[in-house]
Amino acid sequence: MMRKIYLQLVCVVLFGLVAFVTSTAVAEEAGFKPIFDGKTLNGWKAAEMGHWSVVDGAIVGQTTAEKPAKGNQFLVWQLGELDDFELKLKYRIGGTDRANSGIQIRSQAHKEGHVSGYQADIDRGGTWVGALFDERGRGMLAARGQKTTIAADGKKNTTTFADGKAMMSIVNKDGWNEYEVIAKGNHITLKLNGKVTAEVIDNDKKDREFGGVLALQLHAGPPMKIEFKDVQLKRLKMAARKKLVLVAGPRSHGYGAHEHNAGWLLLAKLLNENMPDIQAAVYTDGWPKDPTAFDNADAVAIYCNGGGGHVVMRHLDQMDKLAKKGVGVACFHYGVEVPKGKPGNYLLDWIGGYFETYWSVNPHWEAEFKKLPKHPITRGVKPFSMNDEWYYHMRFVKDMKNVTPILTAIPPDSTRRKGNDAHGANPHVRARMGMPEHVAWAYESATGGDGGRGFGFTGGHWHWSWASNDFRKLVLNSLVWITGAEVPPNGVPSKTPSIEELEANQDYPKPNNWNRERIQQLIDQWNRPSESAD
Repeated sequence: MMRKIYLQLVCVVLFGLVAFVTSTAVAEEAGFKPIFDGKTLNGWKAAEMGHWSVVDGAIVGQTTAEKPAKGNQFLVWQLGELDDFELKLKYRIGGTDRANSGIQIRSQAHKEGHVSGYQADIDRGGTWVGALFDERGRGMLAARGQKTTIAADGKKNTTTFADGKAMMSIVNKDGWNEYEVIAKGNHITLKLNGKVTAEVIDNDKKDREFGGVLALQLHAGPPMKIEFKDVQLKRLKMAARKKLVLVAGPRSHGYGAHEHNAGWLLLAKLLNENMPDIQAAVYTDGWPKDPTAFDNADAVAIYCNGGGGHVVMRHLDQMDKLAKKGVGVACFHYGVEVPKGKPGNYLLDWIGGYFETYWSVNPHWEAEFKKLPKHPITRGVKPFSMNDEWYYHMRFVKDMKNVTPILTAIPPDSTRRKGNDAHGANPHVRARMGMPEHVAWAYESATGGDGGRGFGFTGGHWHWSWASNDFRKLVLNSLVWITGAEVPPNGVPSKTPSIEELEANQDYPKPNNWNRERIQQLIDQWNRPSESAD
């Protein structure tokens, strides 16, 4: 009898374990990740936080007669932006039938706190819920029960697939409702409690958006209460674009040097404006806190301080899994340096080379790139010279297998100084007096699963260098190339950034001795008409 009971208990335990494993596998396969912790508003921010709180596991936005909203309020998710995705959450709305809310997707956050763009609408009275609206833009795009195709010139063609009024029967007016938003390319679908309520195919070249913020709305007006819980996000493989994730390290040097954040924000803007096949997303100030950051990435580019403080050091295995799935990897400037051993071996696998202490050096010098190889990364790039902190004598994979040198120059003998230290001098470098050195290279990964691409670039110390048309074009080309997208025949087009654009998003305040005129002279020198790339 005891043996029979024991066997029954074993079966119950085994069945429970199988059920647990199965449910876990289903959750992982689904790909959804929570972006609200159910306890705090960490990772969420509003211009007026006083209207927002967390109660019983839900985000609560509330106005009262004593504490009305001066205008529409928006709680913005701070950890990332949306591109192609599925979003699931539950909402409950209370107050009069004029109570109104919404979910902003791929939207633009403005300095005063307002958020404009696509909105999955919510209201209590039933006029708006389940519709796709363009906040502060084109207005109603598709009401509940409608499908709209918007032409390139903005004209709408709307058809009705269900009775919008009758569809209110699927809404629990006083209870919780599941809202699902699916955005893939220019196609956006809304679902309420499992039923499609609106669809939009947006071909409007002027006003459509492929990326932007996620925000929750609390509408101005009569006292109301909106609650959101179980907020989950799933990144989708981009429908018609390649996804590039740009990781910027924390601030480092002074004004205008090692400007990881400002540099990536500038280049991402140029890519998104000029390359319709690329969606560039920037994560500033270190490794992304967004749990979905890399889920639909085609490539990852890292611009940060190196050595033991490199942002990837605590995430080596995560990055390696991505690389082995064919995700491209690029490292820039100090970001090419990691400690020798496991980290260095990883960079060899990902990008084909790295800065190895007591082997490589990091002097400042004027590099003249007199001849460029034929490669997609060099398309439209003319020979140029640039004074930078060009690291050289990298540790490359054996026999430079699958490595293509992109930028090669002969450093002055003065950079091969005496001594032996971790960064500036060693006998290996002195033995190569007068010999050419590679300071940028492309890599066709031999271990990258589907053929991940790698790129290393040792320049990028000075932020102002992005105003050099050839320097900038080569880097923009490299960022496109590592995603697997086609680099245009004449390279990535972009206008020379203005001084104002270069000054934006700097980590440090402008010093009193800042010489704007000198920087402009350098830019004019780099881009004199006979050598202009754009």
